[in-house]
Amino acid sequence: MYRTHNNGALRSSDIGTEVTLSGWVQKSRDKGFMIWVDLRDRYGITQLIFDEERTPEAMMEQARTLGREFVVQVTGKVIDRSSKNPNLPTGDIEILVSELTVLNTAKTPPFTIEDETDGGEDLRMKYRYLDIRRNPVKNSLIFRHKVTMEVRKYLSNADFIEVETPYLIKSTPEGARDFVVPSRMNAGQFYALPQSPQTFKQLLMVGGMDKYFQIVKCFRDEDLRADRQPEFTQIDCEMAFVTQEDILNRFEGLTRHLLKEVNGVEIGDFPRMTYDDAMRKYGNDKPDIRFGMEFGELNEVVQHKDFGVFNNAELVVGIAVPGGSSYTRKEIDKLIDWVKRPQVGALGMVYCRVNQDGTFKSSVDKFYDQEDLAKWAEATNAKPGDLICVLSGVPNKVRAQLSALRMELAERLGLRDPKVFAPLWIIDFPLLELDEETGHYHAMHHPFTSPKPGQIELLSTDPGAVKANAYDLVLNGNEIGGGSIRIHDKETQALMFDYLGFTPEEAQAQFGFLMDAFQYGAPPHGGLAFGLDRLVAILGGQETIRDFIAFPKNNSGRDVMIDAPAPVDPEQLKELSLALNIQE
Repeated sequence: MYRTHNNGALRSSDIGTEVTLSGWVQKSRDKGFMIWVDLRDRYGITQLIFDEERTPEAMMEQARTLGREFVVQVTGKVIDRSSKNPNLPTGDIEILVSELTVLNTAKTPPFTIEDETDGGEDLRMKYRYLDIRRNPVKNSLIFRHKVTMEVRKYLSNADFIEVETPYLIKSTPEGARDFVVPSRMNAGQFYALPQSPQTFKQLLMVGGMDKYFQIVKCFRDEDLRADRQPEFTQIDCEMAFVTQEDILNRFEGLTRHLLKEVNGVEIGDFPRMTYDDAMRKYGNDKPDIRFGMEFGELNEVVQHKDFGVFNNAELVVGIAVPGGSSYTRKEIDKLIDWVKRPQVGALGMVYCRVNQDGTFKSSVDKFYDQEDLAKWAEATNAKPGDLICVLSGVPNKVRAQLSALRMELAERLGLRDPKVFAPLWIIDFPLLELDEETGHYHAMHHPFTSPKPGQIELLSTDPGAVKANAYDLVLNGNEIGGGSIRIHDKETQALMFDYLGFTPEEAQAQFGFLMDAFQYGAPPHGGLAFGLDRLVAILGGQETIRDFIAFPKNNSGRDVMIDAPAPVDPEQLKELSLALNIQE
């Protein structure tokens, strides 16, 4: 056998035992008369010792040839370590080696295999298999495994059944761009890779499966960010004969279970906030409620003087920055420059210091007196020592700008503690969203979302006012899950497609299979999908997801390790009936 123990297993109670270990050479230290080698596997590190008195000369010479990341097998006796290492679980012992076998040599790695490495991100992604040997990445993948096991345990104990759905499906016009796959057997026709198993899980409800889940790969051909990948994993769930309340309670339970079992954290109530309130108070639909800085709308208290910037604005809104009145003018100018960056897009920022003695000093003192500024403080809940930051403009844009500023300031002030968890349900989303460029409505979630009871009649008179029976679960300012109660009858689904601009023929061609299924006794149903990559990252105290994915893509959607995507042989294209003009 290659090993009797792993490299994290041995303790002082094993002293005197003959053992066989295998692993990678982390590093070696040659003192001439004595050689120490750290042997590593995914379980830990064990120190090996070779010395002139007890080790044959030939083996001493062999030990001197061991390079970093050589794969070796050793047999030897567990002995007491003279210079103990309290930072290692195996730090009380070492192995006096009697047999040494080199299983494989290794080139010198392009970066150090240490917790704090000298390798940049691009280099580590190119050699990801080496990066995985490092504790931070290895532990992140083990952490992901632990989360998925707890998910399966919780859902299985709640009578959910895990069912696999197809990866080769039909392309549909809703949502992000599809990845398409040409069919060799059906010339000129294409499969699509699923953006989610949405219609299949609904069909499982029609099939009577009642409670379904799947930890499933999904694919979206969209622009990438640190928390997005072209392929990602969902915890996809659906339930029949349920209301919104049933679903919220069930998946609060799952979230509580994960926080307790994985993080050792007990969570009380999950607050609920309507979409409209979230946009009004925080400027986005996934607010981080670990800290305050709620928006204060100021139109009524600023638009009565001669300050044209505010008088001409549709919305004037501000936040109170805790302790911000101590900022220097230079620091405030840097904040103004920050909001004026193209990524944020504000034209400027007005500010007001709330002094410790309760007086005020603003950048627009020419227009507003102390009584006016006191009303600003009241509207933003500013306290002595705070700084009021005010933006103005078109409502949607200015809320997004102030939201970005709020998050940036919270980051600078250390208010986003990754060990504190603040879940929040956002409910009552608009059913439809207006595309300002085309003037047409599209589904805010997807076209299978049910409107709130009693609101479907509004579709013909005021479609923008219709609320969806939809909900998102937010954790620490990140959407970790979202879902809805679904439409479950053909007539309502056909009406929804009509309002979204589908002709009856288009709706039948794209989704006829689903509407046909609804005619055979579809139960009321709904569900929710968690983004597993993002959920694991947040539970792990991070917001970027790459280290929790074994082989991630870069920001261009490329796998730089295997160099994909890549061209294919012209003969293969011909076989797939793809007539491409390939130019040199």
